[in-house]
Amino acid sequence: MGDAISLQLAEQPDIEVDGAMVAQGLGLGVERFRELMSTRRIRVLCERGTGEDAGLYRASFYHEGRRMRLVVDAKGRPVDPASPTRLHAR
Repeated sequence: MGDAISLQLAEQPDIEVDGAMVAQGLGLGVERFRELMSTRRIRVLCERGTGEDAGLYRASFYHEGRRMRLVVDAKGRPVDPASPTRLHAR
C-alpha cells in the first residue's frame, strides 16, 4: 500500500440557502420541498471551493432525476454564475 496522506478538515460552517429558490429550481412548492427535505427524500451534496474558489460552496440538491445547483458564499448568498471561476466539475 502507498504512503498515508494526512487530511486536515477545517471546521465546517453551517450554511443556509434560500429554500424557496431551491424548491423553485426543483419544480416544487416550498411546503412540499420542506416535507421532502425533512424525510430525506432530497439528497444534498455540498462542496467547498479551493484555490481561487476558496470561501465559496457549491450546493447540489437532487430529487427524482432533477438537480438544482447553487454556488454560494459562506453566508449562503448566491454568487454570480457569470463569474469566470466557479467550482467547475472535473
